[in-house]
Amino acid sequence: QVQLVESGGGLVQPGGSLRLSCTASGSIFDIGTMDWYRQAPGKQRDFVARITRVGFTNYADSVKGRFTISRDNAKNTVYLQMNSLKPEDTAVYYCNANIRGTSYGFRDYWGQGTQVTVSS
Repeated sequence: QVQLVESGGGLVQPGGSLRLSCTASGSIFDIGTMDWYRQAPGKQRDFVARITRVGFTNYADSVKGRFTISRDNAKNTVYLQMNSLKPEDTAVYYCNANIRGTSYGFRDYWGQGTQVTVSS
């Protein structure tokens, strides 16, 4: 079965940097669009960044210029480089991927989430 495993979350000071990773594994034929979302306590889950199979990207206004999404198709991995972090960036960050299996069409999958805390 397909799984998404995230890593890289942690505690950082304001102005610091952090790099999140999310790797897909299982019976995978191809991976389409990959996204990052985040959810703070008591808040809805919000879009952060998106990257297509061929590298087109899109960002939420709140992170544009500070965050960079990228991917390594050979490793089935998407990254989120986060710079100039602010306390408002504190949230659980979730990876999302549209994945085609070896015997089925594209389906949507979510990672388990990783905690990012920005505090002095």
